[in-house]
Amino acid sequence: MPDEDVPASQSSSMNPLAALASYFGLDEHDTDLRTETMAGATIFLTMSYVVVVIPGLLAPAIDIPGYSESQIIQMLAVITIIVTVIATALMAIIANRPFAQAPGLGLVAFFSFTVVLTLGVPWQTALAAVFVEGIIFTSLSYFGARKYIVKVFPEPVKLSVGTGIGLFLGIIGLQNMGLVVDDPATLVALGPIASDPVALIATFGLLLTFGLQAAGIRGSIIFGIIGTTLVGYGVTLLGIVPAEAGLTVSMPAPNYDITPIVGAAFSGFEGMEVFTFALIVFTFFFVDFFDTAGTITGVGQMAGFLDEDGNLPEMEKPLMANAIATTIGGIIGTSTVSTYIDSATGVEEGGRTGLTALVTAGLFLLTLVFVPLAASIPQYASNIALVVVAILMLGNVTDIDWGNITHSIPAGMTIIIMPLTYSIAYGLAAGIITFPIVKSLKDSPKSVRPGQWILAGAFIVYFYVRTSGYLTGAL
Repeated sequence: MPDEDVPASQSSSMNPLAALASYFGLDEHDTDLRTETMAGATIFLTMSYVVVVIPGLLAPAIDIPGYSESQIIQMLAVITIIVTVIATALMAIIANRPFAQAPGLGLVAFFSFTVVLTLGVPWQTALAAVFVEGIIFTSLSYFGARKYIVKVFPEPVKLSVGTGIGLFLGIIGLQNMGLVVDDPATLVALGPIASDPVALIATFGLLLTFGLQAAGIRGSIIFGIIGTTLVGYGVTLLGIVPAEAGLTVSMPAPNYDITPIVGAAFSGFEGMEVFTFALIVFTFFFVDFFDTAGTITGVGQMAGFLDEDGNLPEMEKPLMANAIATTIGGIIGTSTVSTYIDSATGVEEGGRTGLTALVTAGLFLLTLVFVPLAASIPQYASNIALVVVAILMLGNVTDIDWGNITHSIPAGMTIIIMPLTYSIAYGLAAGIITFPIVKSLKDSPKSVRPGQWILAGAFIVYFYVRTSGYLTGAL
């Protein structure tokens, strides 16, 4: 918590740097301004790829008459930066923790590819769902209801969500890079890497990024994206590859007008189908809640923040910062905000307070100058980040108790169904349905909480509605 013991008269007489040190309690956290600044810069460099990747994921779902794709990407880049700055600053001020926040990759993918593109839900309605989820999350955080929610959801499902989302992101990234393609016989197959310039350059970029990561280079993802883009532009300008191969994107005129998207969430409440809307809100909430809680706990463990019971003291504060940021993000025009695991890089550099997050927010604010460049990054280059992040997320699978069949079946179903159905919601539903069944038969019906049966029953109804054709357009 910020240092509240300094008298106002004393605080006002301090120079700005001393005031910052006092406000964030640097001395009591055994850190200093230089360390916090370097930690914040490290986090920024590590997760700066979101300025490019998030707009690229959202753009296919956002259709605004009269605006080109490059203009929409620039709008979304501006929105991504603004929301990231606000969300990370909220984490600094409310929770005084070195955690950075931005629109979450998994939930952005769910927003675009499942809710809007697959289910046909208007993007305005999807933003309305994000807004409502943020309101619910804020209310529950305010009343300290987290511990009750945690008890309802099956543990194996919670532990498998990250891995399932990782596989989902991985297949999206590999498809957009041309490394994986559709196949009528096997559904998916290896792309024509040797004959397709896009797939070939994307493969080079992916290997380059892996190499930079292995060498411990900070910002390896953004450097990999930039390097891949430069190679694509270079071979095109030199005439090695024809322009029509698609390795380059024309530089658009600067566009900072985000008014067509800001506030669109409120129009999304008109004519919505209640059941579909409720399930979308539920999925946003579920993934956001446990992804944020898991990330905060994991990074907190690295920083030595956890108590003797393995809990983060005053965890409701970072959760509140996340909830408020999500609500604001829905209004401004982006998907659910998450706390980024990339924050761990700042902790490794010694960041221990909210000043680290505040520095990260300030550096993201400066990137507004480079918004036009975000629309000039080809999709095959930006999607390198998805594959790299996907691999990192697979590490969560080790937390699952695979020797316990009541864990392995629900976790396995969650992980398998997500990428194969191209839906985070379907994966969650599969895990939630199978858990009470195998748990009650393996142990006893009393070992399953009533709320878990209720959730399973709701999802059975959901799958019936979705697959029977009873309600066209429902989830």
